[in-house]
Amino acid sequence: MQFTVSLLPNTYRPLSGATIAVTMVTMTASALLAEAKRLLGVDPQAARRLAEQASRAAPSSEAILLLAVARRRCGDSLGALALLTPLAARLPRAWGVHCELGLAQAMIGRIDAANAALAHATTLNPGALLANHALRDLAMIAGVSRIDQRLAATLSSPALQARITGFLRGDAAAQDALRTGFGLDAGDVAAACVIAEVGMAAGLYDAAARVLGAALVNAPGYLPASLRRAEALYRAGEDGPALVEIDRVVAAAPDLVAAIALRAAILMNLAREADAADLLARATRLAPDDARIWQSYGHTLRALGRRDEAVAAYRTAIRLVPAFAEAYWSLADLKTGAITAEDIRDMKRLVSGTEPDAESRSYLHFALGRAHEDRGDHERAFADYLRANALRRLSVSHDADAHDAFIDRTIATFDRPFLDSRKGVGHAARGPIFVLGMPRSGSSLVEQILASHPLVEGASELPDLTAIARAIAQHMPAGLSYPDGLASLPGLDFAALGTDYISRTQRRRHKDRPYFVDKFPGNVLHVGLIHLMLPGARIIDARRDARDCCMSLFSQSFAGGQGYSYDLGDLGRYHAAYVRLMRHFDAVLAGRVLRVEYEMLVDDAEGQTRRLLDHCGLPFDPACLSFFETSRAVRTASSEQVRQPIYRGSVGRWRRFEPWLGPLFAGLQGRSEDDAVTAG
Repeated sequence: MQFTVSLLPNTYRPLSGATIAVTMVTMTASALLAEAKRLLGVDPQAARRLAEQASRAAPSSEAILLLAVARRRCGDSLGALALLTPLAARLPRAWGVHCELGLAQAMIGRIDAANAALAHATTLNPGALLANHALRDLAMIAGVSRIDQRLAATLSSPALQARITGFLRGDAAAQDALRTGFGLDAGDVAAACVIAEVGMAAGLYDAAARVLGAALVNAPGYLPASLRRAEALYRAGEDGPALVEIDRVVAAAPDLVAAIALRAAILMNLAREADAADLLARATRLAPDDARIWQSYGHTLRALGRRDEAVAAYRTAIRLVPAFAEAYWSLADLKTGAITAEDIRDMKRLVSGTEPDAESRSYLHFALGRAHEDRGDHERAFADYLRANALRRLSVSHDADAHDAFIDRTIATFDRPFLDSRKGVGHAARGPIFVLGMPRSGSSLVEQILASHPLVEGASELPDLTAIARAIAQHMPAGLSYPDGLASLPGLDFAALGTDYISRTQRRRHKDRPYFVDKFPGNVLHVGLIHLMLPGARIIDARRDARDCCMSLFSQSFAGGQGYSYDLGDLGRYHAAYVRLMRHFDAVLAGRVLRVEYEMLVDDAEGQTRRLLDHCGLPFDPACLSFFETSRAVRTASSEQVRQPIYRGSVGRWRRFEPWLGPLFAGLQGRSEDDAVTAG
């Protein structure tokens, strides 16, 4: 359909061809050009038609450039090049023309020509945001790291970040400010890459993926955008779509190590660890001097139980980059004495120097703490753990008041009347088994026992329930929040949510077994939602002595998501809130959640295993008692422990550090005396 465009913002009226002709005649070339500029970020097709009219009426350089931009935005990069090539020759010092020429070349894969034009644009205008960013993106696709301090400073500008995050959160005024103040139009794939980079740094992965997806419609060959979108989808937990996107990149650039590494990470999330290991083995051959690749390879080998090879991979990473602090932590986290006296000397030398940043120092102190603890020096170990957590706290925040308020709202929402009025509303599936609770509580052991049963698949920590809860929260009407807003949504289809969960998790399952374990500890925040979505699912609360659990958390360097664990007071308070929440569900959903206490499992493995299987409706199988012989990938911090028989070595570990745990004990005081242990 053809449109005429009024000079009022965003107002379109479909008119007949005759009316269009009359309207175009009555507009001057300058008016047509002005309106085409305004429409470029709103409706590039309409802008293209107006620019064509303007360039015919008065073929100025400005009109030709605008028409070329509109053609590229509409997906016609060849048509844009036909205009830009002679225009650039005629205007060698017009940086905007050369920037557009470079972008058009990049869209059709002429990378050398694109780099030349974009570099010329940045020579003419060193602050050109799109040109500089595109140059760095093209270098990334070529496997080259291009450091640009000016670009980094621009991307970290508070004003730019505020506009981008505002736009990604739906603020129309921020979108207009991006166009007028920074020349960024989300419909332009090059600008979408800038927006996505800043958005992902702010954790807005879903929104970044949407912006890139829309921009790629008219620029499907622009690999930097596909690579960024694959990463955004991966970060958002959308591993299926992420795999589809990254496969496009790998098909076009099969030797791009960054794409291979991302594809391997996605495959790990999809429980295809062996495939991921094969990919990373190839990546180490393509980039044998890339320490990060060796580190990732080590993680994959560890998940597969190939411990000696994992150690070798981590040591290769350290050999390549002697200050690679995270690799030292990876060795220490194997919990099998992999850290040597020489490693300790090297780490102490590093941490006393000026080279490591705060994050690297944190890894080193975590590793040193583990090494000192293994050697029985608990005072020195705790001092290192304390330093490690303080350093991590500099970049990871936790709002204890906000978390307590969330727990309060959850308890108030999922009361008996609310739950009773919604009985049987969910999906009838009986296959999911949720093992949840605090991290480091023995949940990996519970999963390993269940996954040793011939009817159960261990799916590890799945992000799908969290994604569903996040989607509910994002689509709440104004003024409502999750979970309390659920009471104001009488039409919410819990059965459809359950169906969505089953569909999402199916792609992560690779065995034809009727039951599967989702052992993501954070699902404890959504017990009420699980009950309503999947009333036939089994729920298991893996519980451990609070002091041992919290000490284990405090001595663990997490990849992310456990901000409360880096302060002893917050840690105790978080645990107390967890116990309070589960006490509530014990009351309103009596018998719905089975509590499995780690200490009881250690003392009576067979009795507790039979109790566990009975709760899940499973017949006893002796293989569950020989869980350490079960061959399966384990991607959690307990990967080494679950491959050996149950032992008591970690029971009462907190006592080694008792003199320094006062803040933790204070935080734990919210627990009642009928819990497994007291803080005294």
